[in-house]
Amino acid sequence: QVQLVESGGGLVQPGGSLRLSCSASGSIFSINAMGWYRQAPGKQRELVAVITSGGRTNYADSVKGRFTISRDDVKNTVYMQMNSLKSEDTANYYCNADVSVWVLASLRSLEVWGQGTLVTVSS
Repeated sequence: QVQLVESGGGLVQPGGSLRLSCSASGSIFSINAMGWYRQAPGKQRELVAVITSGGRTNYADSVKGRFTISRDDVKNTVYMQMNSLKSEDTANYYCNADVSVWVLASLRSLEVWGQGTLVTVSS
């Protein structure tokens, strides 16, 4: 019932930039935290950045100062601007959202994942 669709991945040279987008759709009452995770080949999925409904942000140390997460609550969309990309940023990037949905007569919290978008940083 709730879907996240990512876009914006691709191939970029080291030092370049990309902007990822993730739009939520479905029977959503509200969206709480939204975030980006990534998983490189042979590694565990890790948190990259998260933004709360109040606009507070948190970043992995490896991306601080290079990545910026933001959200547009009118469009139910979260963005991540990635600058000064490095080869170690190469990974599948997954959008994650904590949403509230109506189930019968009660609000329920639901964690939703997107399908992922591949970011490759290579010369």
